[in-house]
Amino acid sequence: MNRLFNESMKFENTRFQNKALETGDYENCTFINCDFSNSDLSDLNFIECEFQGCNFSLTKLINTSFKETKFINCKLLGLHFEDCNKLIFSFEFDGCTIDLCSYNKLNLKKTRFKNTKVTEVDFTETDLKDSSFINCDLQRTIFKNTNLESVDFRTSFNYSIDPDLNRIKKAKFSLSGIAGLLNKFDIEIEK
Repeated sequence: MNRLFNESMKFENTRFQNKALETGDYENCTFINCDFSNSDLSDLNFIECEFQGCNFSLTKLINTSFKETKFINCKLLGLHFEDCNKLIFSFEFDGCTIDLCSYNKLNLKKTRFKNTKVTEVDFTETDLKDSSFINCDLQRTIFKNTNLESVDFRTSFNYSIDPDLNRIKKAKFSLSGIAGLLNKFDIEIEK
């Protein structure tokens, strides 16, 4: 089967449940207000693409590649990023809602999450070294056996991180966020 190569294309207001995105490579493409919910993006390659205001609820990502891809103001619900192609994998999130997603055992070094709600996300055994969570709500997000070395959490909140179960050397926290490192002790901290 021949793969299509799409470069510098713009897709707007498209529902991809009704019209599947053709198998191929998408380079420098922009997707604005597109709905990928319940669709299948397996075996597609997105290189230097930008998704703005898109819905990725329950989207299949088997062997999908994301290289230098930006998600801006997108909804990502129930995605299994660990199913993606792990050789070509780098992205950033700004103003997104990421709920019930899994990044299990992935190399996400230097990934940037900004102004993003990261709720009930699983980062078990993920390498997040040198990443940043800038002004992110991390409610019920799981960090277990996660490499958090040099990760910036200073402006984020609602996290619960067990220092005994994660590598946190040189990670950055604000004084107000220290309580998120002490949750396992079930102590009360007064301000």
